[in-house]
Amino acid sequence: MKSENYGTEASREIRLARRSPTYWRVTFDHPPLNIFGPETIPQLNEIITALETDEQVKVVVFDSAVDGFFLTHYDFLASPEETTSLPPGPTGLAQLPDLLVRLSRAPVVSIVSVRGRATGVGSELALASDMRFASREKAIFSQFEVGVGLVPGGGPMARLPRLIGRGRALEVLLGADDIPGDLAELYGYVNRALPDAELDAFVDALATRMSSFDKQTIADTKRLVNLSSLPPDQEIEIEWNAFLASLARPDAQTRLQALLDRGLHKPGDVERRLGYHVGRLGVSNLARRQIVDKRRHAGRGINASSLARTTQDLAARAAAASSRRRT
Repeated sequence: MKSENYGTEASREIRLARRSPTYWRVTFDHPPLNIFGPETIPQLNEIITALETDEQVKVVVFDSAVDGFFLTHYDFLASPEETTSLPPGPTGLAQLPDLLVRLSRAPVVSIVSVRGRATGVGSELALASDMRFASREKAIFSQFEVGVGLVPGGGPMARLPRLIGRGRALEVLLGADDIPGDLAELYGYVNRALPDAELDAFVDALATRMSSFDKQTIADTKRLVNLSSLPPDQEIEIEWNAFLASLARPDAQTRLQALLDRGLHKPGDVERRLGYHVGRLGVSNLARRQIVDKRRHAGRGINASSLARTTQDLAARAAAASSRRRT
């Protein structure tokens, strides 16, 4: 089994292991929380590009090496310029939605094996993959963004209603609460939730079985299923633009800062029980603004002016890319 690391020695977060030429495993390994940041984007891009271009690979499984966390939310402490400096991807979409769209269309079977939290980007990666399997006892899915004043940006509004229906999709998105593995199975959020002790063996056996089949037949079948099940790029683009607009709003900045003050981005109860803590952010607008004002004056926490400049720049880039595609 050949293993490769993507990223520098100091920043590597993704490991690629070729179980065989036809069966790959991609492991997120960014302790302690598997937070997804700007530095993760080029690493994941290398993986997606390899899946698109390799002539032999047929199946890829995404999993995690970090106890309790599959893949979590975006890095809200990263410099906004680290994201804005990245050019649009091959689809013309911004980098993150581009990667997820390309994963859905890649001519291989993509599977996520979720043990721990799949929060924000983690949930969106799972939704963009072809199949989702979860630990009944340990998997937790979360689209928490609405609870902190953000519109999710990685495509869940386009993908979830097609997967679980409108009502349940709205419950997941607007409720902004944790969805445990057994409920995710009941809703159809995942293909199956298995006892934790059985998850690895089941996923490995299924991936091994499918990797023995003909690649062209797999690719053709997936392409035809995609015709009736994948959202158009325009729906994904609209969500990303709405996310950028929401990120610049004062309410989102104050709620995010309040969550950071409680312990977001740090090992502890907030990251382990994010849904609970998001539900307790209902302080008055005045109190939330006072929190941000104090942080801004102290030079710590979220930089509101920088976020505003960043979102304006990203929105302009997205509009320009959309115009180019229409012409």
